[in-house]
Amino acid sequence: MLLRHFLSLLFAALLLANPVHAANAEKDPAAELVHLLAYIGVDYPGTVENGRIVNPDEYSEQEEFVQRIPALVAKLPEGEGREELDRLGRQLAQAIREKAPGPEVTKLTEIMQQRIIALTGIATAPRRPPSLAQGQALYATHCVACHGVNGRGDGPAGAGLEPPPSNFHDRERQFVRSLYGLYNTITLGVNGTGMRAYSELSSQERWALAFHVGSLPFSREEIARGKTLYADGRLNDLIPDLATLTRLTPEQIHTHAGDDGVALLAYLRNHPEVLGGGASALNKAQGLLDQSLAAYEAGRYEEAYRIAVSAYLDAFETAEAGLRNLDAKLVNAVERDMSAYRAAIKERAPLTVVKERHAAVSRLLDEGREKIAGTALTPAMTYVSALVILLREGLEALLVLAAIIALLIKAERRDALPWVHLGWASALILGGVTWWFSQYVVAISGASREVTEGVTALLATAILLYVGFWLHSKTHARSWQRFLQEKIHGALQGRTLWALTGIAFLAVYREVFETVLFLEALNQQTATGEGERMLWWGLISGVSLLLLLAWILLKTSLRLPLRLFFNVNAFILFILAIIFTGHGISALQEAGYIDARHLNLPTFDWVGFYPTVQTIAGQALVIAMIIGLFFWERYRNQHEAG
Repeated sequence: MLLRHFLSLLFAALLLANPVHAANAEKDPAAELVHLLAYIGVDYPGTVENGRIVNPDEYSEQEEFVQRIPALVAKLPEGEGREELDRLGRQLAQAIREKAPGPEVTKLTEIMQQRIIALTGIATAPRRPPSLAQGQALYATHCVACHGVNGRGDGPAGAGLEPPPSNFHDRERQFVRSLYGLYNTITLGVNGTGMRAYSELSSQERWALAFHVGSLPFSREEIARGKTLYADGRLNDLIPDLATLTRLTPEQIHTHAGDDGVALLAYLRNHPEVLGGGASALNKAQGLLDQSLAAYEAGRYEEAYRIAVSAYLDAFETAEAGLRNLDAKLVNAVERDMSAYRAAIKERAPLTVVKERHAAVSRLLDEGREKIAGTALTPAMTYVSALVILLREGLEALLVLAAIIALLIKAERRDALPWVHLGWASALILGGVTWWFSQYVVAISGASREVTEGVTALLATAILLYVGFWLHSKTHARSWQRFLQEKIHGALQGRTLWALTGIAFLAVYREVFETVLFLEALNQQTATGEGERMLWWGLISGVSLLLLLAWILLKTSLRLPLRLFFNVNAFILFILAIIFTGHGISALQEAGYIDARHLNLPTFDWVGFYPTVQTIAGQALVIAMIIGLFFWERYRNQHEAG
């Protein structure tokens, strides 16, 4: 029952923590609404001219689409952002009724899309740069029949379709389309046209197809010129990361930087891999912080807070592993100041205070970019980093598993060991499945990841305390003999077996997803060839050391005298319960579910010490419970002896 309840709670946390958790789901109102607005923004300008309808059928379609907007807006999260969207939706409908100029309507749709993305946290970019070669292959399989070999809308199956298939070389039409708009069209299709939804493709495949199609309007000369401009670096702040690249249209960047901006966009659409490093993540974090500050200045406080949380979880944290290798103190400082910035927003502090904290974080991010930009870890650093990540994330789980396995062997209950193995093996499998889903099926947000880790850690704390007190209660020989008489020849209780499975599962699962995240970030900073080989050797060495340490712990523990055996293992579980409490509360603080009141103390992540009032209070409560129950057990034993 325990494990089943946990799995239900775990998946509930994954879903509830991310308001828009499946950008490819047809029933997702945010994705459908952004898709609808993008379609109106592209098609409406061709339906009117000087206040007159020039394409009645297309204009009628725009009227039909805009009528669907209020119902979709009503399904979005409540708050000031939704109220503004409702107002903008009415303004858009009125503009279309009054046959307003095309650029005015397009601008309104762009503003609404930006508000929806900020309100819901919908994923607007792939987790990693897609492969254009894969996109080209997918295009040949799924799109050539209608859109033609070269994407000019002249495929044989497209003849006679109304409206006709898009010509991806039509610069006037394609220059008002973003990659995210193309991705949504591929995902959801377009009702009433020959463009069907391709939801059977994975998210990464749909992104690859969108990037291929989005690269077609540009000439080779533009792409080559963009490469030169990117190497020069003067315009790179315009497109600092994948999220900006996927949301920016050629027309928008032309407004800011002319033909040079378009050339830069052309190059990056054809070579998105150059935006995949740690510096890119820091640029993304800065961009989100700037958006957050702008929302706060406009009085959109809830939106400002959500974007500030995303700046840490969906941007900075992806660069954390690589940056920590270069300057761990800087990472801790960024985490502290980002938390202080979020706290100021949540408390609705004066604008001057919020700006000061924003500036403090920005200075640290600038320092981080200087350290990380253009650096690739040496093979030796890659090896050590991979080794340390695995040891750091695996040590706590190893201590839990070693204590439980030693207990069962000491009690001559090896028949219960499969329940422990079921727990940790299930955690590895589910952790791998969770990561796969986050890469290829749904976009699991940083908040969802932190909530999962926080809930898991706090559940693990409860079970660790339960098992720890059980162990401590057996330190007296009389209690141990009674246990043996009751259990040694019979089956352990069902709830005890599930507790063993649950604690093994919890101890391992909470580490798996974070380990993969850190290793992905490390891989982005690793040079190819020898660096990649050393990364694998670091992982192999880490696993080997963990296995060796497990063997030493098990052998040493089993040789201890009975009373000392139970005391040592109970002590280990109690310490881990305190550590897990710190990890759990800190994760929920990072996700924005628990406030964080910081203290001027250092952070010791390895032992779960985070300098906030809430984490320390939580750990103090656990310590008080341990001490209180220790004295209660001592009193009970003395009473029984008397």
